[in-house]
Amino acid sequence: MKTEVREAAVITVAVALGGVLLGLLWWWLAPHVPLVGGLDEQGSWVVYLKDTEGEQAVGVDGTFTLLALAFGVVSAFAVFLVRRRGGVPLVVALTVGGLLGSLLAWRLGVWLGPAQDVLAHAKDVGKGVTFSAPLKLGAKGALLAWSLAALVVHLGLTALFGPRDPDPYAHQQGPVPKDGYGTPPA
Repeated sequence: MKTEVREAAVITVAVALGGVLLGLLWWWLAPHVPLVGGLDEQGSWVVYLKDTEGEQAVGVDGTFTLLALAFGVVSAFAVFLVRRRGGVPLVVALTVGGLLGSLLAWRLGVWLGPAQDVLAHAKDVGKGVTFSAPLKLGAKGALLAWSLAALVVHLGLTALFGPRDPDPYAHQQGPVPKDGYGTPPA
């Protein structure tokens, strides 16, 4: 059990550190939400979406989700290839590592993205100039995509290609005895 827990800890850290790459890819690939700053009737600064019918904000969430799903699939394949026999600590490591990796990616993408103070940024660029909104993850459920994809893919790989339990009746010669209902006796 100590060996399994040690391997699970290493897998958790390795999967979580993959969040750095996910965060960088999200920051690089996510669409930019264009904003425009200006003055209202009272002379106060206001910020508007440049394209009110744009789908860039949804695209930011979708990009994160699709990247996280891909990272889940890849991490499940890698962990399965390294350790085929599975186990509960391994599944917990994939789950916790995927969640920590998603959190790290989210915070890194927000930190690397455009300035968080939208009003100050609008004042800096000037009236009527288009600038990008801060990188924001609106669908917090996307943080679970990595873990869920890793669990489903790992379960499928283990079911299809994992080691099989030995047949308890393999040592018997002849037909397997059955009870009155057609099942082997206990």
